[in-house]
Amino acid sequence: MEIPVNQPDTFGEPERESTGTMTVLDLVEEAADANPDRSVPAVKRVLEGNGANIITFSFAPGQRLNDHKAAHPITVQCLTGTLDFTCGEETVRMTPGTVLHLDDHVVHRVDCPADATEERSILLLHMLTGERH
Repeated sequence: MEIPVNQPDTFGEPERESTGTMTVLDLVEEAADANPDRSVPAVKRVLEGNGANIITFSFAPGQRLNDHKAAHPITVQCLTGTLDFTCGEETVRMTPGTVLHLDDHVVHRVDCPADATEERSILLLHMLTGERH
């Protein structure tokens, strides 16, 4: 099975572009609502800026992002709830404040435990493209 490689445009058009020197975002407020009727999380490409794209995933309990890779280095951070991030044989339980960095083209997956107590667990993805816009 071919493992998908995600680019920023995999996640649609950005909601906005960088405003210049500083752009302020409230990502918990701006993230999509989780849809428990789907097997995958809701996703929103919030910002395209110099060097990075900011993308949020809103998971309902039991949802999963199957194995995939990013075309660029990434950081991921749990903003709300509980998520399990698996890379190879290692799984990290992510709670608010947990941040991970991955090099490009590293296979990983993300699960929201079925017994998660929050209705929405938000994962923040920074795709570090290095591109100037």
